[in-house]
Amino acid sequence: MTKKQVTIAGVLILSLGLSAGSLSAATPGHDSHGHHHGSPATLQLDNGNKWQTDAQLRQSMANIRQSVDSSLHAIHEGKLSNAGYGKLARAVEKEVAAIVRNCKLAPEADAQLHLIVAELLEGAEQMSGKLRKAKRIDGAVKVIGALEKYADYFADPDFKPIAH
Repeated sequence: MTKKQVTIAGVLILSLGLSAGSLSAATPGHDSHGHHHGSPATLQLDNGNKWQTDAQLRQSMANIRQSVDSSLHAIHEGKLSNAGYGKLARAVEKEVAAIVRNCKLAPEADAQLHLIVAELLEGAEQMSGKLRKAKRIDGAVKVIGALEKYADYFADPDFKPIAH
């Protein structure tokens, strides 16, 4: 599978509501050492602490944040074009593919991350215009929400949520 096919497969799997275990089976190169037996339904801390991260995750999340932040003014003003939303969606999908491909997190942290990944991919799908009844701006809001959750639940001292 190409990177684009991996991302599309991930979006389809998550759209159908399948478990994170199914996602790992559908994404080649993703570590499948048996730690994907489904995700918890809601985000939770690691015994009161934020989940540990790795360098790839921190870099990809920073890249997503930067992409969204650079489009934020146009989004707020209602001036981001459909092409602009599409570009932003592809940037999110590219970084999510890198996160999934290079996952090195502990099983419990990985399960929590899959909840954020699902939200990022849902937002990207909305921004890309693939969902007829969904507004592209709502996809951007969903991605911003996922970034906020990442900041709340994952230890990444340099990451700052987007002020909006």
